[in-house]
Amino acid sequence: MSHRCGTIGIAGRPNTGKSSLLNRLVGEKLSIVSPKPQTTRHLLTGILTREDCQYVFVDAPGQQSNAKSVLHRRLNRRATQAARDADVALFLVEAGRFTQEDRAVLDAIPRSQKVVAVVNKIDLVKKHAELIPFLERLSKTREFAAIVPVSAATGKNIPQLLNALREALPEALAAYPPDQLTDRDERFFAAELLREKLFRETGQELPYRCEVLIDSFKQEGRLRRIEATILVERDSQKAIVVGAGGERLKRMASAARRDMEKLFGGKVYLGTWVKVRKAWTDDARVLRQLGYE
Repeated sequence: MSHRCGTIGIAGRPNTGKSSLLNRLVGEKLSIVSPKPQTTRHLLTGILTREDCQYVFVDAPGQQSNAKSVLHRRLNRRATQAARDADVALFLVEAGRFTQEDRAVLDAIPRSQKVVAVVNKIDLVKKHAELIPFLERLSKTREFAAIVPVSAATGKNIPQLLNALREALPEALAAYPPDQLTDRDERFFAAELLREKLFRETGQELPYRCEVLIDSFKQEGRLRRIEATILVERDSQKAIVVGAGGERLKRMASAARRDMEKLFGGKVYLGTWVKVRKAWTDDARVLRQLGYE
């Protein structure tokens, strides 16, 4: 049997479960997850190596229709780029729901591109017979290499999805060592894990005007000493993040530190600060510093 290898760009509107699907496919928590849309901001590669195939998944920000800030326009550009540059585009939609936003994401993928459509969240459908009309309607929107209903939450039909993706990938040798899971370093994951806690803890109180910057990441024997800054745009947002007596910030930092220790396999010291940087989402210099080119 021939060996296959290639890139798979995951595309979809916000909150369809792209990051959860990547984590399920790779078998490790690489991409942060929260109930809030537009959680993913960076391109993240997740690598799954099997005997006959190496899958190189690229998770991208969800395409946002109302992108006003420089930051969100750059995130939209990343989302489109990931699918266009990949060998195969994985187009993700929610079971029973196909909106104008979904149509816009699909239309941004070139007609020449191989596309595998993935219908996620089938575990939330009460009667599976109700899926059939939706799958038929979806099949008429474009010529897909395959349409696969899955549940990223439970893992249902993930083997079938991998089989469909393998068929769509080109014949090639593996591009990465078999034990490599991602192209990102620990510094990146430290920022992402703290940002995940920030999104989850603040709920609807804090808009998307916050970011995490790793100021220092040092290895001291078996201890990783990390200093991080949470950027916000207003003093009122800083008060939300810090919380009464600093308790909210302490709780988020402790939860992030525990996740880092689990991921890195060693002790972590995490120092966190909150700073106000007005209009950072429209500041090109700050965006470059944060990796939003």
